[in-house]
Amino acid sequence: MDILFVCHSFPIPPKSGDKIRAYHIIRHLARRHRVIVATLTRTSDDEALASAWCAGNPPEVMRGVELIAAHVGGAQQSARMIVRLATITPSSFGYFYSGELRRKVDLALANKRFDLVFVHCSSVAHYVDRARGMPRILDFADMDSQKWLDYGSQRHLPVALGYRLEGIKLEREERRLASRFDVCTVVTPAELATLNGFGTSCRADWFPNGVDCEFFQPVREPYDRDLVVFVGKMDYFPNEQGVIDFCRTTWPSIRAARPGARFAVVGSNPTRAVRALGDIDGVTVTGAVDDVRPSLARAAVAVAPLKLARGTQNKVLEAMASGIPVVASQLAARGVDAVADEHLLVANDPKAFADAVLRIMNDETLRARLAVAGRARMLSHHTWDHAMERLDTIVGRLVDAPSARRQPVELSRGRGTDVATVVKAR
Repeated sequence: MDILFVCHSFPIPPKSGDKIRAYHIIRHLARRHRVIVATLTRTSDDEALASAWCAGNPPEVMRGVELIAAHVGGAQQSARMIVRLATITPSSFGYFYSGELRRKVDLALANKRFDLVFVHCSSVAHYVDRARGMPRILDFADMDSQKWLDYGSQRHLPVALGYRLEGIKLEREERRLASRFDVCTVVTPAELATLNGFGTSCRADWFPNGVDCEFFQPVREPYDRDLVVFVGKMDYFPNEQGVIDFCRTTWPSIRAARPGARFAVVGSNPTRAVRALGDIDGVTVTGAVDDVRPSLARAAVAVAPLKLARGTQNKVLEAMASGIPVVASQLAARGVDAVADEHLLVANDPKAFADAVLRIMNDETLRARLAVAGRARMLSHHTWDHAMERLDTIVGRLVDAPSARRQPVELSRGRGTDVATVVKAR
């Protein structure tokens, strides 16, 4: 098949949640199909990689994949967001708008009839609204409107009003988009319930995020029984909020019970408030690291104390795949196909969270059991192969259905058949 894949973040390297899912979908589709990726660059590193790619020197993992790219960022994108404050269009859509990318996508659509148009994230769906007569999938991943509404409930005025307004506008747009695409997908059953709750005629299904269990795997070196770790982008509000709250409400109890305990906050772009946590006894804020695996490998336990969470927390998948026991809030654990007390520990209030962390730090047998069970669960339920089987079923049933745009496509939750086996050459 010829596939046009549109995503909002440049997918190389896949080191953050907004890139990982797109990266693995592209790689999977490109193994058997001709894929053109249309995306945005936002950093100088992105631009350098995109220039080399377009010049015929793509990253090895993307060899054979064509690229259409345009750069966004700076004051122009901020202005586009501000202009949309007084309109019904979500301001976040302004950030991801590029006239240059729009022209390039229009040209690609005019010159080729694609067998499938695949959009990752609603913020770039407008780039393919002129793609008619082609099967189209919109992968919402998370329902972003609900995330913005959640932010609004957690912030102070007047910022809270801005988040709520954006959430309301975005939910309206998500409803509209859901009715215009042939199939819409999300990352978890909980997100699917939200999408179905919109009451649209959308044909919807879900496929999970995976984790690279070869890259993230247990190591044989001894771990530090006093070390607790959190891994994540530290300018992302839910991470910032969760870590600050953990340090204020939970860490003192852990430190009182184990005076030698240490907490490492590992992740890029720590805000001023996060950096200030380094003044707390036992807390270290590392900033960006080239490879998070050594930080995970040394830890007795990884924590995900998030008070806001949608979709799947890749940080939880990566720790479990690495054989590091996890203590997570209920919201952070909700997007992981795992059983509390069997594969990870789940706690919400500060005392219960501190007790769960200390249980693992104090009990080597429990730690070993959770380490083995957690990794086994990743291998059985959260590999990318498993996720792509479900995607293959969704894609295959769409493109193989006669008159796909007019006839409903029943989507099952069974194991998938690779699209290469069900799609005739065109």
